[in-house]
Amino acid sequence: MALDEPRDTDHVYKINDVEYLVDKGFMEKAKPITVDFMGMGFKITSGMVIEQSSSCSGCGSTSNCC
Repeated sequence: MALDEPRDTDHVYKINDVEYLVDKGFMEKAKPITVDFMGMGFKITSGMVIEQSSSCSGCGSTSNCC
């Protein structure tokens, strides 16, 4: 997540006066995307499947490789 200006390739979602920009191509791969405020930060989840490399020990997560 980062601050950015909207581009022609973005979907713009305005929720509770906050604009979220998501690249249209990325959205097709990652949908659905959920952004939750967790007190001191955000938790972002999506339907994107990330395959773990066999050479990576991970970082405490079973769904991705750091």
